[in-house]
Amino acid sequence: MSKVYHHPVQIYYEDTDHSGVVYHPNFLKYFERAREHVIDSNRLATLWQEKGLGFAVYKANLTFQDGVEFAEICDVRTTYQFDGKYKTVWRQELWRPDGTRAAVIADIEMVCLDKNKQLQPIPEEILTPLKAGE
Repeated sequence: MSKVYHHPVQIYYEDTDHSGVVYHPNFLKYFERAREHVIDSNRLATLWQEKGLGFAVYKANLTFQDGVEFAEICDVRTTYQFDGKYKTVWRQELWRPDGTRAAVIADIEMVCLDKNKQLQPIPEEILTPLKAGE
């Protein structure tokens, strides 16, 4: 696994359900944002515009261990590894302030695709910076 990347997440009222805790699909948004910060959104945009390549979630497994509440500022901790030339595997954990364990754990597999949704090797523009962060 690579080093741990940290990304803060502010929990807004709109993120919560009637009980005041985060509505479960919103965690996927938090994890997506954190991955984008690791890879770099400008790099992703250029890759799509110039080469027609992007990434898609192939598999996602989330484990919910604790409710996350309105107004908390949480920490998404992200690590990743490569699984062959087409796929990355991301471990992401959302920690509440002063948490003793992750509130939510996600194991997410991403694949590289072209505009025709055909599997493509992860390009050097992404591979090199990610490998440098390992």
